[in-house]
Amino acid sequence: MAFTGVVRAQDTDPENTLILELKDGPVVIKMLPDVAPKHVAQIKKLVRQKFYDGIVFHRVISGFMAQTGDPTGTGMGGSELPDIPAEFSNVRFERGTVGMARSSKPDSANSQFFIMFAPGSFLNGKYTVWGEVVAGMESVDKIERGEPPANPDKIISMRVQADLK
Repeated sequence: MAFTGVVRAQDTDPENTLILELKDGPVVIKMLPDVAPKHVAQIKKLVRQKFYDGIVFHRVISGFMAQTGDPTGTGMGGSELPDIPAEFSNVRFERGTVGMARSSKPDSANSQFFIMFAPGSFLNGKYTVWGEVVAGMESVDKIERGEPPANPDKIISMRVQADLK
């Protein structure tokens, strides 16, 4: 089944849904294993290791995106897991799209990801889309801006919905 970009929170599969806790409230992310299976698998593995808990949003640009997932907070770090080969698709970068950050090398994605504040057609087909915010975008909109922000917001916790009791 191809992703159409239209998702309702009640349509999500708990095994492929993330709950991202931010200071301003929860964000529900529907992961897209049919679009980017290797990226979704790596994100889920890291989430289940509680890798993302406490990590800052180190690059937040108004009208563009909020980036996180680097334990060093500099934009240069990643996890101890291997980098992931690119899984480019025809899914467009729209408001709420979750994409994987990488270096100039297409196969260098590891743990960093970003959430789009607005459409970014210049990223289409050049970065891997692995998720879509289906609820809580108003909390994403309140993330402190900056490169890096003076007082960066942190991920309080990130969990796979199926693991929540």
